[in-house]
Amino acid sequence: MGEETSDESRTSIDKAIEAISSLISLSHSIKSFTVKWQLIRAKLDDLYSGLAALSNLDSSGHDPSLSSLISAVLTSLTDCYDLATRCVNVTYSGKLLMQSDLDVMAASFDRHARSLSRIYSAGILSRGFAIVVSKPGGGACKEDVRFYVRDLMTRMKVGDLEMKRQALVKLNEAMEEDDRYVKIVIEGNDLVNLLVGFLDSEIGVQEESVKALFFICGFGSYKGVLVRSGVIGPLVRVLENGSSVGREASAKCLMKLTENSENAWSVSAHGGVSALLKICSCGEFSGELIASSCGVLRNLVGVEEIKRYMIEEDDTMTTFVKLIGSKEEIVQVNSIDLLLSMCAKDEQTREVLVRQGGIQELVSVLSDPNPLSSSKSKEIALRAIDNLCFGSPGCLNALMSCKFLDHLLYLLSNGEISVQESALKVTSRLCSLPEEVKRIMGDAGFMPELVKFLDAKSFDVREMASVALYCLISVPKNRKKFAQDDFNIGYILKLLDHDDGRNASSDSGSTKFLISILMSLTSCNSARRKIASSGYLKSIEKLAETEGSDAKKLVKKLSMNRFRSMLSVYMEKGKHMVSSDKEACEVCVEIECYLPSTTLQLYGEREVRVMDHHMRIKKMCIFVTQNL
Repeated sequence: MGEETSDESRTSIDKAIEAISSLISLSHSIKSFTVKWQLIRAKLDDLYSGLAALSNLDSSGHDPSLSSLISAVLTSLTDCYDLATRCVNVTYSGKLLMQSDLDVMAASFDRHARSLSRIYSAGILSRGFAIVVSKPGGGACKEDVRFYVRDLMTRMKVGDLEMKRQALVKLNEAMEEDDRYVKIVIEGNDLVNLLVGFLDSEIGVQEESVKALFFICGFGSYKGVLVRSGVIGPLVRVLENGSSVGREASAKCLMKLTENSENAWSVSAHGGVSALLKICSCGEFSGELIASSCGVLRNLVGVEEIKRYMIEEDDTMTTFVKLIGSKEEIVQVNSIDLLLSMCAKDEQTREVLVRQGGIQELVSVLSDPNPLSSSKSKEIALRAIDNLCFGSPGCLNALMSCKFLDHLLYLLSNGEISVQESALKVTSRLCSLPEEVKRIMGDAGFMPELVKFLDAKSFDVREMASVALYCLISVPKNRKKFAQDDFNIGYILKLLDHDDGRNASSDSGSTKFLISILMSLTSCNSARRKIASSGYLKSIEKLAETEGSDAKKLVKKLSMNRFRSMLSVYMEKGKHMVSSDKEACEVCVEIECYLPSTTLQLYGEREVRVMDHHMRIKKMCIFVTQNL
């Protein structure tokens, strides 16, 4: 028989592709021997991919050696179509014989696929011969997208290493630009398996494959597909032996796959924990890889047994504590987050952290004098201190022994807004500690800084600042010191003056906090006098009409102390000061001017009309003493 021309060969290939599609469609309607037909369909899919690649070859790229193979494939397809027809019509002579025929057919298709693969390996499909399919535009239909992905998959299956790598690059670019490509990849389970298989391939192919898997990991609903395809083990192998790019992408994939401690045991079973610990303890790797490894370990410590294993490993805690001092922000942040996860609910592990100098390292992050130092690192360090130190005496003692209050006060005063809020939260926690700590904070200068936050835009910030300040001035020494600064009391009173346009937006919650602070201050004579003489009493009385019992108590306390002081003077000097009815009348009027409107009304209802103003003063003294 003469040699086929290129056009005849292409016609045979197209005929085989069409026959495979028709046979696959027919096989889905077969109700018997379902397992056998599933196996045959899988072999037909592989053969289809290989033949589809041949249809994309330029005519000059056809090799004569393909002719006999294509002819054999067409013969097998004809025989298989006959078997499928008999299964559909149930016209076969016996089940055992049909099962045997189907096994022979599956083996035949497998042999054809392997023969085709050997021809590709010989170099028939190269970049010079392949016709490149253009990537569909943004408005392309789903079928066009699917065709493009299938073409890329074909190149990955049958191309040489460089073609595989380039096809993966194109796939990654497409998935990054349009999520539809990710969905198409997941729908074709063969492509997922192909990507997983490439993790054990040559470095360039491996790197691009793990990047593709990372794109897919970003979709939570697709992570299960990857895990079922057996991706964990190959990712761990890349982590152990891959290139720097491959390792980084592999660690990021594992971090996605282990969120909420999912698949933790699978990672551990493949040796992932040891590989991750080795990366963290070795200074040769990039900060990105170390940070991602810390992120994976943070997810894994949610499993108690894995956490115990990590802690019992030599120098594990020492390694993580050292990473806190890294010069790279992402390493600092992830290592602190890891330690926080390890120690948050474990007093024993917190004690190990203290012994290894972990608290000092956290404070050192706050004390970094570099103005460009990461605010994110400071925030996470403050969060760790907030969560770890206040529930452990050992941690708290270690914290207070390394000048933490000085650094905290500096951040409260000079930090970026996000850092200031974190520092304020820790300050609020400190203010709930015993009186000795509050006394130290008062001496250190925390109270004036807290006053600055009383007019913050955020209600939560105002609340934290108010509660912290209230706790500090509950200490008599602090209260006295606070009252010595006229600005402190004047500023609080000004915030309560709702007639001031600047404070028109003040809300009821903030007002309640400020009134509580003033109530505490009235226990100090100097503070009480400053409040009484400030000129804001009318504003406070007005608040008493709308803000409820707290404001009324404040008005009552201020009035009681002022009148008792005033009346005691009159009673001591008696008639030496008031020598006539006219002067006695003036004294009564003066006293009544200071009475709150509610008290004055009550007094007026009970007053006994007498002409003797001396008796009137006496009755007023008795009334004020009893009612204020």
